[in-house]
Amino acid sequence: MYSNKNEGPRRGRSFDSMNIGYEEKLLNNEINKSTFTKIEENTEKKNTSEKERATIIFSLKNEVGGLVKALKLFQENHVNLVHIESRKSKRRSSEFEIFVDCDSNHEQLNEIIQLLRKHVNVVDMEPPDNSCLDEEEMYNVPWFPKKISDLDKCANRVLMYGSELDADHPGFKDNVYRKRRKYFADLAMAYKHGDPIPRIEFTEEELKTWGVVYRELNKLYPTHACREYLKNLPLLSKYCEFREDNIPQLEDVSRFLKERTGFTIRPVAGYLSPRDFLAGLAFRVFHCTQYVRHSSDPLYTPEPDTCHELLGHVPLLAEPSFAQFSQEIGLASLGASDDSVQKLATCYFFTVEFGLCKQEGQLRAYGAGLLSSISELKHALSGNARIMPFDPKVTSKQECIITTFQDVYFVSNSFEEAKVKMREFAKTIKRPFTVRYNPYTQSVDVLKDTPSINSVVEELRHELDIVGDALSRLNKQLGI
Repeated sequence: MYSNKNEGPRRGRSFDSMNIGYEEKLLNNEINKSTFTKIEENTEKKNTSEKERATIIFSLKNEVGGLVKALKLFQENHVNLVHIESRKSKRRSSEFEIFVDCDSNHEQLNEIIQLLRKHVNVVDMEPPDNSCLDEEEMYNVPWFPKKISDLDKCANRVLMYGSELDADHPGFKDNVYRKRRKYFADLAMAYKHGDPIPRIEFTEEELKTWGVVYRELNKLYPTHACREYLKNLPLLSKYCEFREDNIPQLEDVSRFLKERTGFTIRPVAGYLSPRDFLAGLAFRVFHCTQYVRHSSDPLYTPEPDTCHELLGHVPLLAEPSFAQFSQEIGLASLGASDDSVQKLATCYFFTVEFGLCKQEGQLRAYGAGLLSSISELKHALSGNARIMPFDPKVTSKQECIITTFQDVYFVSNSFEEAKVKMREFAKTIKRPFTVRYNPYTQSVDVLKDTPSINSVVEELRHELDIVGDALSRLNKQLGI
């Protein structure tokens, strides 16, 4: 759940520091004693016409002193190192691969390569070119999480509600309800990645409120919800105990989604900024409330609550194509400008929250805001609502309304169509890099230069090799 309020960019380091323990201490000592550090600005200007960025990747055995010896070759040849990264070698488990960005010309590069080959195995090299980003470009990029545990740094930046309620909130004057909201907020604030989501013993009043919402919405779903929603809701009833007399536990729902689409649930205290909320989607994490709306009006809530999250969002997060669509919006937001994030959030609002699709010639709802609101679900499919084709360039400029029905709803023929359009729209967002989600490490790879792109290409070649082998075996079975 996110707020439409803007927030300013947060600057931070774009690369994680290299952590190599003892090697790093030795290296730092050498750096302090030499001209191996950054060249003074006036010297840099003199050499600009002669030197350009080059990249070298070499492997070395996991032994003390190896890295320092290799890097001293750069020092002795007066080659300025700009960036260093290390990673476990994919070729030999006993070795490490060192990625080095340096300022060099062709002559220096050839000389340093010859020297390195006497001591290490040179895996790859890129001659001087303009393939690497300027560090200042990356410095100006707003901070964004690089790995799933980084969400701990932004999941508690609640902008609205949480334990505090506005004066017009139905529960503002109810001290018992406010105390209960604080309980839920405290649970969410204490949560860290990897923790089990606390199980809640819901009150009789909360169960009754949920029951009213569940019962009334289920009367509309057969004729108003999309087929993917109708396919997944019975599965949630079977495996997560979605029932009129029971509020599902987020931990059970999270485990179910993890098996279906890789999505997981993270409890949140209230509204997040668009940037923080979309960042979670990039890692297939959905920030989800646990509190229940006030019982005075079960069919109305000024904010998303667990009824909205569980009945609106969860059934479609269990659908692979929809999960992919949601994640791609999140990935497009990482490191984007405030204006671009707002456009992406608006597209999210009019698709994931209030989207419509056509199935068997009929309009059906897939947006969670519609599927959790009886009155607006009826209105959107009544024939009286204004409907337009989903076009991110147009949709991103539409005003989002949270207090009344939307002025317009956007329709797609399928999730795949919406995904293709969003993918093309994401390409227009100005970033000095792109990102790729790594499901094995639950982190994002920042594709910012030739080596990082080459690494992806190698992985794709391996995947294509598997596909080629499968096709070959299939052809043999078919006698082709």
